[in-house]
Amino acid sequence: MKKFQLFILLIYSIFTHANIRMPLIFSDGMVLQRNKTIPVWGWADANEKVAVHFNRQIVKTQADKNGKWTLNLKAENAGGPFELIIIGKNKITIKNILVGEVWICSGQSNMEFQVSKTMNAEKEIADSNYPMIRHFGIAQDLSGTPKEDLKAGKWEVSNKETVGNFTAVGFYFAKKLYAELKIPIGIINTSWGGTNVETWTSREAFEKSDEFKSMIADVPTVDMDFIFESYKKSVLGNLKKVQGFEVTMDNEKQFKEFSFDDKNWPQIKVPSLWENQQIGNIDGIVWMRKTIVLTAEQAKKEAVLHLSKVDDEDQTFVNGVEVGTNNIWEKLRIYKIPAGVLKEGNNVIAVRITDYSGGGGIYGEASDLKIQFKDNAIQLEGLWKFNVVQVKMSVSPNSYPSLLYNAMVNPLVPFAIQGVLWYQGEANVWRAKQYKKAFPLMITDWRTKFKQGNFPFYFVQLSTFDEFKGNSKIGSRWAELREAQSETLKLKNTGMAVTTDIGNAKDIHPTNKQDVGLRLAAIALNNIYGKKQIYSGPTFRSQEIKGNQIILTFDTIGSGLSTLDNSENVTGFEIAGVDKVFHSAKAIIKDNKIIVSSENVPNPVAVHYGWADDDTEINLFNKEKFPASPFRTDDWEMITANEKYQVSK
Repeated sequence: MKKFQLFILLIYSIFTHANIRMPLIFSDGMVLQRNKTIPVWGWADANEKVAVHFNRQIVKTQADKNGKWTLNLKAENAGGPFELIIIGKNKITIKNILVGEVWICSGQSNMEFQVSKTMNAEKEIADSNYPMIRHFGIAQDLSGTPKEDLKAGKWEVSNKETVGNFTAVGFYFAKKLYAELKIPIGIINTSWGGTNVETWTSREAFEKSDEFKSMIADVPTVDMDFIFESYKKSVLGNLKKVQGFEVTMDNEKQFKEFSFDDKNWPQIKVPSLWENQQIGNIDGIVWMRKTIVLTAEQAKKEAVLHLSKVDDEDQTFVNGVEVGTNNIWEKLRIYKIPAGVLKEGNNVIAVRITDYSGGGGIYGEASDLKIQFKDNAIQLEGLWKFNVVQVKMSVSPNSYPSLLYNAMVNPLVPFAIQGVLWYQGEANVWRAKQYKKAFPLMITDWRTKFKQGNFPFYFVQLSTFDEFKGNSKIGSRWAELREAQSETLKLKNTGMAVTTDIGNAKDIHPTNKQDVGLRLAAIALNNIYGKKQIYSGPTFRSQEIKGNQIILTFDTIGSGLSTLDNSENVTGFEIAGVDKVFHSAKAIIKDNKIIVSSENVPNPVAVHYGWADDDTEINLFNKEKFPASPFRTDDWEMITANEKYQVSK
């Protein structure tokens, strides 16, 4: 009996010993940072001895009482392939490792945006066989507390089969670096569309911030089950306040019918995504209805319903009759209305919209929203009735602070990197002024966590997008966010790629990611890699008021100020007096300065340049063809001045 018990104990001890385990970032095909100490870490049994072998280096250590172990390899030159061998009670061999330059690529959807969606994608994919470029894609994940390891992720070598799913900005950046340096380039893609900067920042950073410490003090350290229940309660409660009734699918079969009475439904502006309005950031099912009045003559005519675009799927009815359906979010909805459906007097258009992720609702150009007859049309833009009948209950990364830092950044610490590329800000335009504190806080937080000094942190300034039709007269959240990004350049070792000239006012996801990557690469090549060049456009330095003119001087003008067509007249400038009313201004280039004036402003005090959501028309560059960053010379209070980050309770 005793022998049997000893045998059972032996078997138990064998199977309960923890094998050495490595973080997912340490896996076949990885790239390690050159010319820096290389931290290596993992898990084993408590107090287990561990030896790590790499390219003639052997370093030994011992796991702590919790089984965590960490050691440092000496810096290596670029090269490879190598093997990393970890030996404890078991042995792990990680193969095909290169040593070169490693960059983290992070942010929201424009960093997440894939190579396969960019302009000239087929051509780019055909030219993607670069064995020295490696991409590590991190699976999206949330956590209420810092995680030790990633949910999932793998290293992939750049080729025609893999590159389509790479971060486009990161890939075009890596491709340019490789062309210039001829050494391995690794890009680590940790991004999530629609996310705010606060979810990428650690709790500890908020606790040390005067701006945010009172906010974080009210946020408990909680698990995801608690977060889910809190989120559910908050979303459904807010929607009940907005609608005046519960979210329910009861009786929804009646909503398509002409006879249904929707007088108690609230109204929403169309075309516009509902995330920008009172419905808020939800995925689910929403009914929208619009009543129009037709004459007897119109009712007899052939008609086509143009519903602009619907994100994501629609079932569309006219007077209870289904006229069309589509599930491609970016496709124009054009539905022929069958004869006999329209009638004199009231007619009802009812649309059942299903939003699976991201933005939701009827959106696009107002001119594409109409009932078209042969010789005229009835426009359908304006207020529509709505009823949210179902909400997809999944926790948003924006539900609580730090959720993405905990799950998608903390597991990377302290992996050796050269720097970070960042493309984000669209989700923070409502709190643009506070972004002046939130964004530098996040950068400083990451630098503190990785313990690799003030590593390079290069970011993309928001491109043009006419989300709210904002401008100098009514205020522009997008312009304010761009200003916050410009001010972040005060942080040491930061750089900004200006993209005002390569955006799309009607698409928040412009497809020209090639130039974005190239502009970020130009900053890196100049600042880090000794490839001295002009890498940015003009930035405002100072103004001088002379009579009815304001004379502006700039830094980083390169070979001189210019416009793309080499004309002296510069567009996008506005000027104001003490009344703070801005007027379109004449602006000319003279002696590498800009002279701004307007006959409507005899005593000017301030200038705006590109101060609008849609700043497509601005045209100030340097001769190296880098665009000037939008700016203002005043310090007057802006429309986001009092907007603060809050956590739903």
